[in-house]
Amino acid sequence: MRVHLSEPARAVVVAGAAVVPALVCAALVPFRMRIENTNAALALVLVVVAAAATGVRWAGIVAALSGTVCWAFFLTQPYQQITITDRADIETAVLLTLVTLAVAEILWGRRQQARASQQQDYLGGVLRTAGIVAAGSSHTEGVIEHVADQLVELLGIDDCYFDSDTRDAAPAAIVRDGTVVRRGRDLEVERYGLPTDCEIELRVHHDGITRGRFLLVASTRVARPSVAQRQVAVALADQVGAALATHNRSW
Repeated sequence: MRVHLSEPARAVVVAGAAVVPALVCAALVPFRMRIENTNAALALVLVVVAAAATGVRWAGIVAALSGTVCWAFFLTQPYQQITITDRADIETAVLLTLVTLAVAEILWGRRQQARASQQQDYLGGVLRTAGIVAAGSSHTEGVIEHVADQLVELLGIDDCYFDSDTRDAAPAAIVRDGTVVRRGRDLEVERYGLPTDCEIELRVHHDGITRGRFLLVASTRVARPSVAQRQVAVALADQVGAALATHNRSW
């Protein structure tokens, strides 16, 4: 499951993407008379790939630009100057910049495609559940089981079960906007994960009425569902609320 970085964490990643190419080039200085500049440039491509793989777009771009500047400064003559006099080195610098920028953008684009596909899967799950409810099935137990299975898979948790008794609130809860609240405090799920020492409540609503709740268990592993995943979980729970409301009216 992909971890979503907070803004401070993203800033740290971008800063690291600027510094690491400099460290790599500095480490190659003692060997620059024995290593072809093109080989050093290839090493920097690997650094850019690693930066782009973090999923932070600017990390790949910054690493690409930093790599070219540091390569010119440390490894091409005249040394310790951002000046290149050799024609072959100029061509290598241009290629290094273009290739690393292209690699960074391609990797970022693929991650965006994967995210879009994931979002489509989430929507598909909600629509399938809505279809079951719209079909007017009288088997609410089947709808509840279906949603419980989806919640386990969606959130990456251990277990999930439905409880019609909502008188005693659980210590932690997923609220309407996908935020996880524990004893009145918002939790940084992307950083710390869902609570592992207590059940997490996801209330089932319809027409402003609480129809029950799902109790989520994430005790054996740290689950870090994204805000989007938690919002989908809320939408799925609401589908159960609609099914329960329809079932009660039919009686």
